[in-house]
Amino acid sequence: MPLTRIVTIKGRSSEEKSQIGEVVLQTIVDKLHVPANDRFLIIEEVERENFSFDPNCLDIERSDGFLIVQITLNAGRSDEVKKEFYTVLAEQLNQKNGIRKEDVFINLIEVTKENWSYGNGLAPFIA
Repeated sequence: MPLTRIVTIKGRSSEEKSQIGEVVLQTIVDKLHVPANDRFLIIEEVERENFSFDPNCLDIERSDGFLIVQITLNAGRSDEVKKEFYTVLAEQLNQKNGIRKEDVFINLIEVTKENWSYGNGLAPFIA
């Protein structure tokens, strides 16, 4: 039940944004073992002056192709699963979308199941 948010600088085509979203969502399914129909995605474009990031934090050289992938999901995945996810997602975005691996910033926000309501004001995971 992840909620995925991708933030990028304005200027990517609709097709490119759609492809990026598909790569991210499919990698979530494949590597974080999320059901295929559990797809909630926000792609946000911002003007360059409203998107501040350090161009070389931790000695990683970033460009204006930089994007942030932030995923809120249930807690419980191992460090090994997370590391594989980070690696594969950066590789997939590079191979399929031409995005430099250095420009892929990934942030997982882990929550417990009772923090979700999918609609109708219902809390399906609270007994």
